[in-house]
Amino acid sequence: MAEGLQNNNLETSPDETRTFDHGVMKTASVGDFEVARQVLEPGWKWSEDIKPIVGTESCQFQHYGVMLSGRMKVVADDGSEMEVGPGDAYSIPPGHDAWVVGDEPATGLELSRAAVERFAKV
Repeated sequence: MAEGLQNNNLETSPDETRTFDHGVMKTASVGDFEVARQVLEPGWKWSEDIKPIVGTESCQFQHYGVMLSGRMKVVADDGSEMEVGPGDAYSIPPGHDAWVVGDEPATGLELSRAAVERFAKV
């Protein structure tokens, strides 16, 4: 294999698998790049499922990602809101709550290094 070519499969050989109420996150790194795949089940809500783990009033991570399937509603601390769905690339600043909309799991790729490394961790 040519020098510098690398791969790491999120499904078959993730670096880490984090499970929490209504969801799972698998991470993989390739060189300096880190990515995570989250599957959030219907009923998942940050303020109910992650807040007890991290102890902050709202999510304090900057998120960059792509929603692959399902839908998620995001409400910022200032009251602004958006909904993301399949194919949406998104940026979500720190200070928000979020939850799965509907009865389909929300599956997405997280591209923010801080969120990949520390989301749903104490």
